[in-house]
Amino acid sequence: MMKGKKEGKNERTLKKVFKAIFLGFAIVAFWRGTWGLLDIYLFPNRHELSLWISVLIGIFILFSTKKLIAKLI
Repeated sequence: MMKGKKEGKNERTLKKVFKAIFLGFAIVAFWRGTWGLLDIYLFPNRHELSLWISVLIGIFILFSTKKLIAKLI
């Protein structure tokens, strides 16, 4: 009886690991695509300005979603 429970627990753990890897890949792919598009379309001939604008947009988004982030944590 104990062996069956242990096998079920190992299977659930393995599923969680695969879900975490898949989710991690999806997040990295999303951000890679987002930054690639920003490199192309956000001030393409002025690389430094594009980087600074991206930083400011990121800070604005973080501060504007502060309450949402607090709920998630």
